[in-house]
Amino acid sequence: MRTMTRTRPSRPEAALLAVRVQPRAQRSAVEGWRDGALAVRVTAAPTEGRANRAVTELLADAFDVPASAIELVSGARGRDKLFRVGTLTLDDLRARLDRARA
Repeated sequence: MRTMTRTRPSRPEAALLAVRVQPRAQRSAVEGWRDGALAVRVTAAPTEGRANRAVTELLADAFDVPASAIELVSGARGRDKLFRVGTLTLDDLRARLDRARA
């Protein structure tokens, strides 16, 4: 007897987005790409996860995705962080950021 297995359709793995954060800035903004990482500023202090939440909301606005689609993968306690933004690739993220800034 032959068994059939179901395979899921393949989808590209979401890219990890490197982000360099400056907390306690005068204004929150996406500054652009620097040394392979996206530089961002947030007004929130880096205590009790406030800056991480502010970065998540800023990225959601910049990439036009819900905040729930953004996952902090590593760097919760540092300025250098890795995020996953839904199933978007780095090329998708760059294109969305370019459109938002135009």
